[in-house]
Amino acid sequence: MTHPSPPLLGIIDYGMGNLHSVSKSLQRLGASCQRLCSGDHLRQWADAGGVALVLPGVGAFDPAMTQLADRDLIQPIGHWVRQERPLLGICLGLQLLFSSSAEGELPGLDLVPGRVELLKPTPEEPIPHMGWQPLISAGHSPLFPPQENQWVYFVHSYGAVPRHSSVVAAQVTVAHQLVTAAIARGPLVATQFHPEKSGPCGQRMLARWLEHLPH
Repeated sequence: MTHPSPPLLGIIDYGMGNLHSVSKSLQRLGASCQRLCSGDHLRQWADAGGVALVLPGVGAFDPAMTQLADRDLIQPIGHWVRQERPLLGICLGLQLLFSSSAEGELPGLDLVPGRVELLKPTPEEPIPHMGWQPLISAGHSPLFPPQENQWVYFVHSYGAVPRHSSVVAAQVTVAHQLVTAAIARGPLVATQFHPEKSGPCGQRMLARWLEHLPH
Protein backbone atom coordinates (compact mmCIF):
# COMPACT_ATOMS: atom_id res chain seq x y z
CA MET A 1 0.00 0.00 0.00
CA THR A 2 1.44 3.38 -1.02
CA HIS A 3 0.98 6.54 0.96
CA PRO A 4 0.77 10.02 -0.57
CA SER A 5 4.02 11.94 -0.21
CA PRO A 6 3.91 15.04 1.99
CA PRO A 7 3.31 18.32 0.15
CA LEU A 8 6.56 19.94 -0.96
CA LEU A 9 6.38 23.54 0.25
CA GLY A 10 8.71 26.31 -0.84
CA ILE A 11 9.44 28.85 1.92
CA ILE A 12 10.60 32.06 0.24
CA ASP A 13 13.75 33.27 2.01
CA TYR A 14 14.55 36.91 1.26
CA GLY A 15 16.19 37.68 4.59
CA MET A 16 13.15 39.26 6.28
CA GLY A 17 11.05 36.51 7.80
CA ASN A 18 10.92 34.19 10.77
CA LEU A 19 11.42 31.16 8.56
CA HIS A 20 12.34 28.82 11.40
CA SER A 21 8.99 29.16 13.22
CA VAL A 22 6.99 28.92 10.00
CA SER A 23 8.90 25.86 8.77
CA LYS A 24 8.64 24.08 12.13
CA SER A 25 4.89 24.68 12.35
CA LEU A 26 4.34 23.21 8.88
CA GLN A 27 6.73 20.31 9.44
CA ARG A 28 4.86 19.37 12.63
CA LEU A 29 1.81 18.95 10.41
CA GLY A 30 3.67 16.59 8.06
CA ALA A 31 4.75 18.98 5.33
CA SER A 32 8.14 18.88 3.65
CA CYS A 33 9.67 22.38 3.45
CA GLN A 34 12.46 23.78 1.32
CA ARG A 35 13.93 27.27 1.56
CA LEU A 36 14.01 29.20 -1.71
CA CYS A 37 16.63 31.96 -1.77
CA SER A 38 16.58 33.08 -5.42
CA GLY A 39 14.51 33.12 -8.56
CA ASP A 40 16.53 30.27 -10.04
CA HIS A 41 16.07 28.25 -6.86
CA LEU A 42 12.30 28.81 -6.98
CA ARG A 43 12.10 27.77 -10.63
CA GLN A 44 14.11 24.60 -9.98
CA TRP A 45 11.87 23.76 -7.01
CA ALA A 46 8.76 24.27 -9.15
CA ASP A 47 10.14 22.06 -11.92
CA ALA A 48 10.92 19.37 -9.32
CA GLY A 49 7.29 19.15 -8.26
CA GLY A 50 6.85 21.97 -5.76
CA VAL A 51 3.25 22.18 -4.56
CA ALA A 52 2.80 25.50 -2.73
CA LEU A 53 4.73 28.64 -1.81
CA VAL A 54 4.86 30.38 1.56
CA LEU A 55 5.77 34.08 1.67
CA PRO A 56 6.51 35.05 5.29
CA GLY A 57 7.81 38.42 6.36
CA VAL A 58 8.76 40.67 9.26
CA GLY A 59 9.91 44.25 8.74
CA ALA A 60 9.26 47.15 6.38
CA PHE A 61 7.74 47.20 2.89
CA ASP A 62 10.46 48.87 0.78
CA PRO A 63 13.41 46.85 2.16
CA ALA A 64 11.39 43.67 1.58
CA MET A 65 10.63 44.57 -2.04
CA THR A 66 14.30 45.48 -2.55
CA GLN A 67 15.40 42.11 -1.21
CA LEU A 68 12.91 40.29 -3.44
CA ALA A 69 14.16 42.21 -6.47
CA ASP A 70 17.83 41.65 -5.61
CA ARG A 71 17.21 37.91 -5.40
CA ASP A 72 15.21 37.83 -8.68
CA LEU A 73 12.12 36.56 -6.86
CA ILE A 74 9.49 39.04 -8.06
CA GLN A 75 8.89 37.55 -11.51
CA PRO A 76 8.75 33.88 -10.48
CA ILE A 77 6.41 34.62 -7.54
CA GLY A 78 4.11 36.53 -9.88
CA HIS A 79 4.25 33.77 -12.47
CA TRP A 80 3.36 31.17 -9.83
CA VAL A 81 0.33 33.10 -8.56
CA ARG A 82 -0.93 33.98 -12.05
CA GLN A 83 -0.85 30.26 -12.86
CA GLU A 84 -3.44 29.85 -10.06
CA ARG A 85 -1.07 27.85 -7.88
CA PRO A 86 -1.21 27.91 -4.07
CA LEU A 87 0.57 30.58 -2.06
CA LEU A 88 0.26 31.47 1.62
CA GLY A 89 1.40 34.95 2.68
CA ILE A 90 2.01 35.76 6.34
CA CYS A 91 2.13 39.24 7.96
CA LEU A 92 4.40 41.38 5.75
CA GLY A 93 3.99 38.59 3.20
CA LEU A 94 0.31 39.59 2.92
CA GLN A 95 1.13 43.27 2.48
CA LEU A 96 3.70 42.62 -0.26
CA LEU A 97 1.00 41.03 -2.42
CA PHE A 98 -0.72 44.40 -2.81
CA SER A 99 -0.08 47.16 -5.35
CA SER A 100 1.50 49.69 -3.01
CA SER A 101 1.98 50.68 0.62
CA ALA A 102 1.89 53.93 2.57
CA GLU A 103 4.96 52.60 4.40
CA GLY A 104 7.18 53.04 1.36
CA GLU A 105 7.57 54.26 -2.20
CA LEU A 106 8.30 51.07 -4.13
CA PRO A 107 5.49 49.18 -5.89
CA GLY A 108 4.38 45.91 -4.37
CA LEU A 109 3.98 42.60 -6.16
CA ASP A 110 0.60 43.88 -7.43
CA LEU A 111 -0.99 40.42 -7.29
CA VAL A 112 -3.94 41.73 -5.26
CA PRO A 113 -5.27 45.15 -6.30
CA GLY A 114 -5.29 47.59 -3.39
CA ARG A 115 -3.07 49.51 -1.02
CA VAL A 116 -1.62 49.03 2.44
CA GLU A 117 -2.45 51.94 4.77
CA LEU A 118 -1.21 53.08 8.19
CA LEU A 119 -3.54 52.02 10.99
CA LYS A 120 -5.28 54.85 12.85
CA PRO A 121 -4.40 54.72 16.55
CA THR A 122 -6.50 55.86 19.49
CA PRO A 123 -5.36 56.64 23.05
CA GLU A 124 -6.78 53.27 24.11
CA GLU A 125 -5.30 51.35 21.16
CA PRO A 126 -1.93 52.68 20.01
CA ILE A 127 0.04 51.25 17.12
CA PRO A 128 1.59 48.84 16.49
CA HIS A 129 -1.46 46.65 16.87
CA MET A 130 -0.01 43.85 18.95
CA GLY A 131 -1.44 40.87 20.77
CA TRP A 132 -4.26 38.33 20.60
CA GLN A 133 -7.64 39.11 19.07
CA PRO A 134 -10.56 37.12 17.65
CA LEU A 135 -11.10 36.88 13.91
CA ILE A 136 -14.35 38.00 12.32
CA SER A 137 -14.86 35.52 9.50
CA ALA A 138 -16.38 36.60 6.19
CA GLY A 139 -17.69 33.05 5.86
CA HIS A 140 -16.45 32.23 2.34
CA SER A 141 -13.11 30.55 3.07
CA PRO A 142 -12.86 27.07 4.62
CA LEU A 143 -9.70 28.23 6.42
CA PHE A 144 -11.69 30.63 8.59
CA PRO A 145 -14.95 28.92 9.55
CA PRO A 146 -17.37 31.37 11.18
CA GLN A 147 -18.47 28.78 13.73
CA GLU A 148 -14.98 28.52 15.21
CA ASN A 149 -13.80 31.00 17.83
CA GLN A 150 -10.37 31.89 16.39
CA TRP A 151 -8.03 33.95 18.57
CA VAL A 152 -4.79 34.74 16.73
CA TYR A 153 -1.64 36.80 17.28
CA PHE A 154 -1.01 40.14 15.53
CA VAL A 155 1.89 42.56 15.41
CA HIS A 156 1.60 45.26 12.72
CA SER A 157 1.23 48.99 12.12
CA TYR A 158 -0.24 48.83 8.61
CA GLY A 159 -3.36 47.19 7.23
CA ALA A 160 -4.28 46.11 3.71
CA VAL A 161 -7.22 47.75 1.96
CA PRO A 162 -8.17 45.57 -1.03
CA ARG A 163 -9.81 47.25 -4.00
CA HIS A 164 -12.31 44.39 -4.12
CA SER A 165 -13.86 43.54 -0.76
CA SER A 166 -14.71 40.04 -2.00
CA VAL A 167 -11.13 38.91 -1.31
CA VAL A 168 -11.43 39.69 2.43
CA ALA A 169 -11.74 36.35 4.23
CA ALA A 170 -11.51 37.62 7.81
CA GLN A 171 -11.27 40.91 9.69
CA VAL A 172 -10.21 42.14 13.11
CA THR A 173 -11.32 45.19 15.09
CA VAL A 174 -8.54 47.73 15.61
CA ALA A 175 -9.32 51.06 17.28
CA HIS A 176 -13.05 50.56 16.62
CA GLN A 177 -12.44 49.92 12.90
CA LEU A 178 -12.52 46.73 10.88
CA VAL A 179 -9.11 45.87 9.44
CA THR A 180 -8.24 43.10 6.96
CA ALA A 181 -6.95 40.08 8.89
CA ALA A 182 -6.90 37.57 6.01
CA ILE A 183 -7.54 37.42 2.28
CA ALA A 184 -8.48 34.49 0.06
CA ARG A 185 -8.81 34.35 -3.72
CA GLY A 186 -8.77 30.85 -5.10
CA PRO A 187 -5.46 29.20 -4.12
CA LEU A 188 -3.99 32.54 -2.97
CA VAL A 189 -4.37 32.98 0.80
CA ALA A 190 -2.68 35.42 3.15
CA THR A 191 -2.96 36.38 6.81
CA GLN A 192 -2.02 39.59 8.57
CA PHE A 193 -1.70 37.60 11.79
CA HIS A 194 0.95 34.98 12.53
CA PRO A 195 -0.57 31.47 12.44
CA GLU A 196 2.79 30.00 13.47
CA LYS A 197 2.58 32.05 16.70
CA SER A 198 -1.14 31.53 17.30
CA GLY A 199 -1.06 28.26 19.23
CA PRO A 200 -3.56 25.48 18.50
CA CYS A 201 -5.83 27.83 16.55
CA GLY A 202 -3.02 28.76 14.17
CA GLN A 203 -2.04 25.12 13.78
CA ARG A 204 -5.62 24.21 12.85
CA MET A 205 -5.64 26.95 10.22
CA LEU A 206 -2.35 25.72 8.73
CA ALA A 207 -3.65 22.13 8.80
CA ARG A 208 -6.76 23.18 6.87
CA TRP A 209 -4.55 24.98 4.34
CA LEU A 210 -2.43 21.86 3.85
CA GLU A 211 -5.55 19.71 3.45
CA HIS A 212 -6.68 21.84 0.52
CA LEU A 213 -3.38 21.59 -1.36
CA PRO A 214 -3.06 19.30 -4.40
CA HIS A 215 -1.28 16.02 -3.69
